[in-house]
Amino acid sequence: MSRTLIVIGLVFLVAGVIARLGPRGVLGHLPGDFAWRIGHVRIFLPLGSSLLVSVLITLVLWLVRR
Repeated sequence: MSRTLIVIGLVFLVAGVIARLGPRGVLGHLPGDFAWRIGHVRIFLPLGSSLLVSVLITLVLWLVRR
């Protein structure tokens, strides 16, 4: 039970950090984040941000399972 609560707390912590750094912070402006504007259509492909979030989540889960 305690391990589950720790994992849930860490997930909320990571989600809070991501929300804090959100669209106007670091995330969305990393190298590898692509944005195109074609007429009135805007296409955004956040590859760099997705990789960063994936690595952070992997590290948190690795530390919890260890």
